[in-house]
Amino acid sequence: MNQETNFDRIEKAILFIKQNFKNQPSLDEIAKNINLSSFHFQRLFTEWSGVSPKKFLQYISIDYAKKVLLNNKPLLDVALDVGLSGTSRLHDLFIGIEAMTPGEYKNGGSGLEINYSYDKTLFGEIIIASTSKGICHISFIKNQKDALGYLKSCFSNAKYNNKIDLLQTNALKIFSIRNFDNLNKVKLHLKGTSFELKVWEALLKIPSGNLSTYGLVAKNINNSKACRAVGNAIGDNPIAFLIPCHRVIQSSGEFGQYRWGVNRKTAIIGWEGVYNSLDKEKND
Repeated sequence: MNQETNFDRIEKAILFIKQNFKNQPSLDEIAKNINLSSFHFQRLFTEWSGVSPKKFLQYISIDYAKKVLLNNKPLLDVALDVGLSGTSRLHDLFIGIEAMTPGEYKNGGSGLEINYSYDKTLFGEIIIASTSKGICHISFIKNQKDALGYLKSCFSNAKYNNKIDLLQTNALKIFSIRNFDNLNKVKLHLKGTSFELKVWEALLKIPSGNLSTYGLVAKNINNSKACRAVGNAIGDNPIAFLIPCHRVIQSSGEFGQYRWGVNRKTAIIGWEGVYNSLDKEKND
């Protein structure tokens, strides 16, 4: 039985488009590469991305990334653009971070009870886990057994329940809706050093459809010489997508590496770019 998901096909298509963009592959060529008819591929891709494969290409190009970086606005301007009072409100809009206590951090989650479940998103299957205080882990996964094993290695002394709760249900809405008016604030309960927490908070200030660089993130936490350490903290981000480490790219416009695969990073950046542009068109 073929277990290939729609996102697997999307990911293969994006890889093929990226690798062959100079030759401008036709719809038939792309569809053939992922073993779909042109009709079914066009429908699948447009339903997923909101635009045609050809149009999507512009949102995953280096030139587009460079343009977004060049046009980056100060965070206060971004906040005012979306009708908020300032950057702190932008940060607080959806997600709040609470650090784990020293005991929870150092003792492998001793005393924590962690609920976990699996879900399929636009960008692939995930494992999501929560404590009584908030979401502690989200990761894109290849198989559930390995994903659960990794989660348990992060909190080796916690108690685990295969169970979805209200905290998870609320957080999962971010993957499926674009109007967040009725979304309750997402709470995160994170294990990390004070430096890592500062970096992850900085990532939350990068709006959807925007991009930043490792150097800019370092500058935003008032530590411009800490680019390497910032890169390490971004790589250790425990909350896929909600803490948007995918929005940090190289200053050259290259998307760079991603903990959950560069093709998935490309897909997310392109998808966010499309919907950011569509939202702007609606508001113009």
